Amino acid sequence: MSTFNKLFSPINLGNVEVKNRISFQPHLTNFAVNNMPSERQMYYWGERARGGAGLIITEEMSVHPTDMAYEKLIDVYHPRVVDGFKKITDHVHQYDCRIFAQINHNGQQCDGSNSRLPVWAPSPMPDVLFRETPKEMEYEDIVEVARYFAQSALHVREGGFDGVEIQFGHSSLARQFLSPLTNFRQDEFGGSLENRMRAPLMFVEAVRRAVGRDFTIGIRMCGDEMIPGGLNLADVQEIGVLFEQSGLIDFMDLSIATFYNLYLVEGTMHMPLGYTIPLAAGMREKVNLPVFCTGRINDPVMAEKVLEAGQADMIGMCRGLICDPFLPRKAQTGRLDDIRHCIADNQGCIGRIGMNKTLSCIQNPCVGREKEMGGEVLTTPAAVKKKVLIAGAGPAGMWAAKMAARRGHDVTLYERQEQVGGQVNIAMKGAGRDEIGVVVRNEKGQLEKAGVKLCLGVTVTPELVAEEHPDAVIVATGSVPKEHPVSGWDGPAVFNVWQVLNGEAELGDNIGFIDYDGHHRASATAEFLADQGKKVHMITSSLFIGAELGPTQDLYLTRQRLLQKGITFTPDIAVMEIGGEKGEKKVKGFNVYSNEWHEWGPYDTLVLAMGQQVDDQLYQSLKGKVDDLHRIGDCVAPRKLDMAIWEGHKVGREL
Repeated sequence: MSTFNKLFSPINLGNVEVKNRISFQPHLTNFAVNNMPSERQMYYWGERARGGAGLIITEEMSVHPTDMAYEKLIDVYHPRVVDGFKKITDHVHQYDCRIFAQINHNGQQCDGSNSRLPVWAPSPMPDVLFRETPKEMEYEDIVEVARYFAQSALHVREGGFDGVEIQFGHSSLARQFLSPLTNFRQDEFGGSLENRMRAPLMFVEAVRRAVGRDFTIGIRMCGDEMIPGGLNLADVQEIGVLFEQSGLIDFMDLSIATFYNLYLVEGTMHMPLGYTIPLAAGMREKVNLPVFCTGRINDPVMAEKVLEAGQADMIGMCRGLICDPFLPRKAQTGRLDDIRHCIADNQGCIGRIGMNKTLSCIQNPCVGREKEMGGEVLTTPAAVKKKVLIAGAGPAGMWAAKMAARRGHDVTLYERQEQVGGQVNIAMKGAGRDEIGVVVRNEKGQLEKAGVKLCLGVTVTPELVAEEHPDAVIVATGSVPKEHPVSGWDGPAVFNVWQVLNGEAELGDNIGFIDYDGHHRASATAEFLADQGKKVHMITSSLFIGAELGPTQDLYLTRQRLLQKGITFTPDIAVMEIGGEKGEKKVKGFNVYSNEWHEWGPYDTLVLAMGQQVDDQLYQSLKGKVDDLHRIGDCVAPRKLDMAIWEGHKVGREL
């Protein structure tokens, strides 16, 4: 049973008792329909309530027509939301879970191309990301937004929510009024802290008047803008004390940074676990209100330590519960080995949301499909039990094996290497990418628990398949580095990324690196080389190195590290030919814009990140000979980890 005495103790937030200290934190889903709450959201939030979270805080909801930073925000100011809210809150409450709604106006971080209205902000300063010059709000505009906050909060209460959280964090009009970085006003709303607090206090006061003294109100506060000229922790501590003294709020939920530094808001695996704990601890020293701590706390052990140390009163888990909705229940019942830990790779969650796609998760294919596929265990056994042979124990094969076995099939998983994991075992050797190995660790134990028979060091052949007589075969043999990506690729002193990371390459000190990947396969390998003291020159046909890393928030820190380690970049070049003798390799290519040809080198060694090709020989040899034959993952087409897991889950679940 659980030894997490603090984590699973109740807490009062205003007049609301929450059964434990785990809060599922607000984040965009893009699940709304016509800017109204949806059934998909109901089941999504309900799944985390069923998994044992004590509190759900919804994604931000828009309080005013000028606030349309994203196309699929809920228009909480509209009376039509109430009926949908009631369905969501009733659904969540059946699991003894509390639910708060977060309401917000994004201010300068809105998008007039969505709303077809001017963007409103304290000052006419374009946001660093949206770059749209806003209208400086007049007094009447501020009063109107306060009135809309009140109206929105009333709809929240009428919809059955237990409380409301007002966004004062990284993306909010309220923070923009508070911060000298974005507020240059010369009237009663700018200048001194007292003046800069005036509009945010108006918003909170309006909400309090609308919902009454018995309804819980909190604020999501940016604990430190982490940029010169912005709010720092000392400033925010002072603001927190003033809000507490106002008597208007019941808790403070902390975030970090702004759109100037989103890599801090949505930290990847390159950010330390629990990296925001000092902010929560700093605020906790100054106020008596309950303080929330959020930021890469994906482990109940860490959460318990934060609470025991008095650094926070509530633990905010976001990506950790997207990845494993049942983390709280598993922790409380002592099943720590069954927790599927988030690795903060950001491909399925932040990476998709940033491109206006619906939320997902590389390790949880059920995200957004909880109505059809929710629940901790499969409840529908296979009607016909089959003998299933799976070739390849990478992520696709492991997931297929686990899901098929859980349905009751007799599953044998073969892997030609001496360990499971496939390409993940190579990827985790790249600089700063070791945490991706958690994907393998998360699933390895589940294979045994599901009853999968695992055969390592065995290459599946057509003869082995014929000998075993399986009812179904799933081929998950993956991909390999592309052959013939460019003329001269097979010459001496030319190696691919796999050979480098596996220690199979004889490397010189001066390395040319051809990057057609734009992702971690290239950048993490180049950094791996630089960490060995190599001089690395990266050439890419893209506009810049790391072109695919922007949506996952890895671009800024990756480029910073590469540059600090002396790696040089040449973009816009299509490499067409590799030449030279061993000891002086050269590359030739042309600028994709000017069409001018150039030559680079000499280098001691060339490293190629120029794509993958399918390893589908087994599949092709079995085609027409096995009736129930499937192929999944990279042996269909080389893609990223999320698609391998998705296809493994799908075929295993449907077999």
